[in-house]
Amino acid sequence: MDKLGVYAIPVVVFLIVLFGLMRGVPLFDTFVAGAKEGFSSSISILPSLVGLMMAVSMLNASGALDILSSLLAPAARLLGLPPEVMPLALIKPVSGSGATAVLAQIFQNNGTESFAGRVASVMSGSTETTFYAIAVYFGSVGVKKTRHTIPAAVTADLTAFVVSALTVRLFFH
Repeated sequence: MDKLGVYAIPVVVFLIVLFGLMRGVPLFDTFVAGAKEGFSSSISILPSLVGLMMAVSMLNASGALDILSSLLAPAARLLGLPPEVMPLALIKPVSGSGATAVLAQIFQNNGTESFAGRVASVMSGSTETTFYAIAVYFGSVGVKKTRHTIPAAVTADLTAFVVSALTVRLFFH
């Protein structure tokens, strides 16, 4: 079973190539066409990604994330969330890599077995980088009106934040 992961990708690639050859698909031309399309999609979403990365960097560098987290700490306590996870709750919908850095900081400051560490782990695994995903996926197909997407996605994230603390309390306390 250990070797299954090592061989899975090469076997799948081999099967795709074999299937293409059997169907008479011009493999190299199809690959090049797909690569061109992928490159043009990357170029079209670049402005959105640059904007998101700059916003996350500015939030961290200015200290606004810490200020906002401390302002939201009473609401977090009311919802059963440890205040230490508020920076993660704020950054996760915007940036996956920023959220990973905040998660590591929570682990370093509170420990992985602490209530805050466990809630942060569940929160990190059960939420999405909402605004990043919307920017990438909607940007790649040219959708400009997000009408119900953002409220629904933010509601799902808020639900996951609260339920993460509830889940940790249920299973670990």
